[in-house]
Amino acid sequence: MKSLVDHLSQYAAYHRDPRNIASHFIGIPLIAVAVAVLLSRPGWPVGAILVSPALLVAMASAWFYLRLELRLGVLMSVLLGLAIWLGQVLAGQSTAIWLSSGLGMFVVGWVIQFVGHYYEGRKPAFVDDLTGLIVGPLFVVVEAGFLLGLRGDLKRAIEERAGPVALRNQRSVA
Repeated sequence: MKSLVDHLSQYAAYHRDPRNIASHFIGIPLIAVAVAVLLSRPGWPVGAILVSPALLVAMASAWFYLRLELRLGVLMSVLLGLAIWLGQVLAGQSTAIWLSSGLGMFVVGWVIQFVGHYYEGRKPAFVDDLTGLIVGPLFVVVEAGFLLGLRGDLKRAIEERAGPVALRNQRSVA
């Protein structure tokens, strides 16, 4: 199994422009919550827990993150739990609200992602490796930590492999 640094470095190689990274702070959470919303139906009560496809995907994702690193895995599990909670709240609404909110967030999130990759000048990481779809949310959390001055050791290890964050090209949206 690849290590935390392996996964994040591979993903980071597609995300070195700060404008692209900034777009991911908006796009990836929107997509993650949208998936939780859309997969929260159907749900089956099992004791005090509502089991849905969203919960099963979140549990598999949490297992992936926990195997990479306990601290980040716990944080990602909490964030996944929040997404599941919001997904269940919206799934409990009318079908129109459930679908429009889920699909709306999904589409807007991906549009924002592709705008970021326009600035980067590279395709999204998942095009070459589907694990980019699960590493993306972790990347955003780790990048937020870097902005807060946390995990300098991890930042250095990633930058040794992927290079520093810098403006890649001077494209402008006209």
